[in-house]
Amino acid sequence: MIAAIVNAVVVVLGGLLGLALGGRLQERHTQTIVAALGICTVVIGITSAIDTSNILIVIICLVIGTILGELLQIEHRLDTLGDWLKAKVAKNGGGRFTEGFVTASLLFCVGSMAIMGSFDAGLRGDYNTIFAKSALDCVMAVTFAATMGVGVLFAGASVLIYQGALTLLAALVEPYLSAPVIVEMSAVGGVMLIGTGMNILGLTKERIKVGNMLPAIVLPVFWFPIAEWVAGLIG
Repeated sequence: MIAAIVNAVVVVLGGLLGLALGGRLQERHTQTIVAALGICTVVIGITSAIDTSNILIVIICLVIGTILGELLQIEHRLDTLGDWLKAKVAKNGGGRFTEGFVTASLLFCVGSMAIMGSFDAGLRGDYNTIFAKSALDCVMAVTFAATMGVGVLFAGASVLIYQGALTLLAALVEPYLSAPVIVEMSAVGGVMLIGTGMNILGLTKERIKVGNMLPAIVLPVFWFPIAEWVAGLIG
């Protein structure tokens, strides 16, 4: 849990620094910074997505995962949580509070470093990956908070819960996380980051409900044993 706590604290500290800097930025500056962040998010997503060894896995996992997410209304629940936080603890958080909270939570929690770093911390006590991720998250938190406001700080709680849970569950799930599984999980997460970047850039008429795609990131775990079972039946 130490690694998750450090990552969460760093996000909050970076967010506080961003808030301090944000008041000094003119609107035209923030618009340019947001565009840059959106482009960077898309690039990060592409670099993860292209590592897939079988694009069919990514497609099927995203389709099934998105159907599950739509049924569970994950995006709506994230938005509701963001609105609730704004109403309860950050009434002056600005109109982009919920957007900042949801966007930063997805960005900080979706990706191979979050997954691998948490498992390394839980299984081997190796915090190097999470500490490297924390440094990157800090920079992103500064810039996002400067442009989107205080909602970004609360993404620290998302990081703590998500990565903390992965760390605690590491021993249980390790047998199912082979290298190919992790590659495909990262690839699915990469596609989700591309969607997040498109939302930041405002490239679509309506916001892509990336939150509803979240179940897809765990589905590669089930793909490989099912594929082996089917291959056994055919063979």
